[in-house]
Amino acid sequence: MEQNTPRFEDGKSLLIAGSRARYQFADVAGIAAQWHAFGPHIGHIPGQVGSNTYGVCCNFDGQGSFDYICGVEVESFSPLPGEWSRIRLAPQRYAIFAHTGHISTIKSTWDGIFQWLPQSGYTASAAPQFELYTEAFDQVTGNGGLEIWIPIRQ
Repeated sequence: MEQNTPRFEDGKSLLIAGSRARYQFADVAGIAAQWHAFGPHIGHIPGQVGSNTYGVCCNFDGQGSFDYICGVEVESFSPLPGEWSRIRLAPQRYAIFAHTGHISTIKSTWDGIFQWLPQSGYTASAAPQFELYTEAFDQVTGNGGLEIWIPIRQ
């Protein structure tokens, strides 16, 4: 993992809308294609707030499966067409980890987080985790870095 000391922050409530798919922890190769398909919609989703994008991991089943949503923040769910998935992220305390390498190496950062967590004095909350991609991230080259936000409790 690139950074083994996270920063901590209280996250605000967010409404995220985007494209949802189901994955196994052991096989997340399809996430890149999911982002590729979602990319042209960024900036064209009704009520989009700002330019950040989010990779939200949610609906963990305890057997290695989870939903991944490529999305953007929106003001409201009401103007969205039916094909968009929606998730509300509640205010939560987060451990935030920087990933500064190419997107293809993100698995090493995720692995490092889950090595850090058991020794940290924190536990992951039963809430969605997300990747935050700011304007610094280049969707074309996969460079520019991102942050991984893990919901925690002591």
